[in-house]
Amino acid sequence: MLSVSSWQFAVIWMVNVIVVGGGWSGCSAAISAARAGGDVTLLERTDMLLGTGLVGGIFRNNGRFTAAEEAIEMGGGGILFTIMDLKARHRNIEFLGHKHASLYDTAKVEAPVRRALAESQVDVCMESRVVDVKMTGNRLTGVILGDGEEVNGDVFVDCTGSYGPPGNCAKYGRGCAMCILRCQTFGPRVSVTAKAGVKEIMGLGGVGQFGAMSGSCEIRKDSLAPEIVQKLEEKGAMVIPMPREFIEEEKLGVKACVQYAHKEFAENIILLDTGHAKLMTPYFPLQALRMVPGFENARFMDPYAGGRGNSMRFLAMVRRNDALKAEGKENLFCAGEKAGLHVGHTEAIVTGMLAGHNAVRYALGKECHVLPRSTAIGDYIAYVRERMDTKEGLKSRYTFSGGLYFDRMKVIGLYSVDVKEIKDRVAKAGDTAIFDMRLV
Repeated sequence: MLSVSSWQFAVIWMVNVIVVGGGWSGCSAAISAARAGGDVTLLERTDMLLGTGLVGGIFRNNGRFTAAEEAIEMGGGGILFTIMDLKARHRNIEFLGHKHASLYDTAKVEAPVRRALAESQVDVCMESRVVDVKMTGNRLTGVILGDGEEVNGDVFVDCTGSYGPPGNCAKYGRGCAMCILRCQTFGPRVSVTAKAGVKEIMGLGGVGQFGAMSGSCEIRKDSLAPEIVQKLEEKGAMVIPMPREFIEEEKLGVKACVQYAHKEFAENIILLDTGHAKLMTPYFPLQALRMVPGFENARFMDPYAGGRGNSMRFLAMVRRNDALKAEGKENLFCAGEKAGLHVGHTEAIVTGMLAGHNAVRYALGKECHVLPRSTAIGDYIAYVRERMDTKEGLKSRYTFSGGLYFDRMKVIGLYSVDVKEIKDRVAKAGDTAIFDMRLV
């Protein structure tokens, strides 16, 4: 008979991480959680990943360069910046206050992201719309899909964002713009945090206004004059003076993207080449646009109602700590716009990679990791949280590429395009490859 001492015991930990929402933040959270050793399921409401990333395309502009290089050095979500770089149509371009910008091809970026998730062994479930949650006390135990299926987990990351649904776009905006979120087809966004009983907060706009309107829309390039298309594809960006009668500076006040809310963006037609012609305005009446030389046959892509308005954002955020754990619930984390007044793909990715990593830490009973404020990412996450505790702060939007936070980056010395300097900064903070660390 074998003695007890002769037995070999092995404890196998299995951490089931459920990420809800397959935008840039959700994909980043899923990859980060999987690299930490979690068994990860990613639930996406529609038939494609990346959400508004399918109509975005701008990265590495201004302070986003610094944040991207920090993220690559930290590991985990850095793979998504590598994919963006590989699918870039243009690199190191400049346009009206934005330096060293890159533009990825919005038609070619989703498939390699899906492959990266598969290689990370993330179980991606498309057309899986969460409609409710299961709770035991103050703890989530599962989510319920539209078809009644229950998906159980140990820890959850809400990456459902703050856009829409159509009722909010009608109430706070100019109606449903039939945008890339496709609520009419796949059902409106449902917030996990709200279903779990977390009080959500809304960003403030102008007097008596809530939320903000998405800052751009897309035009089919083949509907533009050939000479415009040629120059746009050669340079990556074009600035065309706006006929005086069409200048509407008041539109700048409704834009979510504060880095583009300058009079130059009202006085000019600014196009970026992301595969389509990205028009840097929240809306432009189609008949007026067609009166501009070269735009006589212009046709909007997404949003299809881009002549009237755009989707409304910052209507469903939660308070959270600097580890991105949602306030008031035991095992619920958040990233992207759910975690604050964040603008941009870079901002979504860096919050996602921290939330996914910390979800695994929390499930294992380990202390959650907080990125130090000596890094741009760490300072950004903390600064946005601080600002959201004030009424004035809820009126602003935060991004590495412009506005209040980019100004702050420059003042406190966090903005850099020196890759070695950025690597040294991350190393000094002790966070080199932190998100490649396997915890299970």
